[in-house]
Amino acid sequence: MKNRRDFIKTAAFAVAGGLAVPGLLSACGGEVKKAKTNKNIGLQLYSLRDDVKDLGIKAVLEAVAKMGYVNLETAGYSDGKIYNLEPAEFKKMVDDLGMKASSAHLGRNLSENKTEDMAWWSRAIDAHNTAGFKYMVMPYAPIGGEGASPDTVKQYGDYFNEIALAVAGASMSFGYHNHDFEFKTKIEDRTLYDYLMEYTSPSHVFFQLDVYWAQVGGYSPAEVMKQYADRIKTLHIKDEKAIGASGTMDFKAVFDQAYSMGVKDWYVEVERYDGTPQEDVQKSFDFLNAAEYVK
Repeated sequence: MKNRRDFIKTAAFAVAGGLAVPGLLSACGGEVKKAKTNKNIGLQLYSLRDDVKDLGIKAVLEAVAKMGYVNLETAGYSDGKIYNLEPAEFKKMVDDLGMKASSAHLGRNLSENKTEDMAWWSRAIDAHNTAGFKYMVMPYAPIGGEGASPDTVKQYGDYFNEIALAVAGASMSFGYHNHDFEFKTKIEDRTLYDYLMEYTSPSHVFFQLDVYWAQVGGYSPAEVMKQYADRIKTLHIKDEKAIGASGTMDFKAVFDQAYSMGVKDWYVEVERYDGTPQEDVQKSFDFLNAAEYVK
């Protein structure tokens, strides 16, 4: 199975639409009964990417609402539409299920034609503004590998700054999501993550810390959050598989630090599974809903 980074590189944010998720929907499209929670538990819909592709976004949204999730992050934008739906239609579908879609993963790598790049972003901004999003997050940038250099990072930092200004004009915020290579790759004893912080505007570009990838990269997520408390605004709560299953992630330290920083929005992401995707996404919700340190 491809991991998220490979998927982003090769599939470029594939979009899907369709029908129903067996066993998780209310009969005949009736009212969806949600699990009880007072917590703002979010989900990155990439976690159910195969169901979105094969069974459809409407069915997946109904299933997610039934599980108990209330806050969504999307990974399905293309050509002005969100999961093949007009933005207003997508918003209504989410709203009608008692959830909110607050964040979106989407991106366009920097090309030789900056005008075309920014035109792409302009259309995306309009779509997500119409759908009521708070955040637009670039989930990957080609700044690592053998050719990694401060100059390459600065080039993307400048690009991010320009995008962020446009996003801010629509009263949303623009951010960047890490993988492990931003921490593993060092130039003159500084990580690519450090360079990204330096070359992006603190007033306009925020960072979404993927806590699992930070740990795989060799760093304590809570310590990274503490170091960059003024830049990290949202989180990906992730584990090797379902949340809590590996026993290697100190989620209490992550949440304690998040609350001390005022982080309000965070999203479960499940990339690999022990059971079915639906089962592990449900297990992740149950783990966090039961955890006393999650408010």
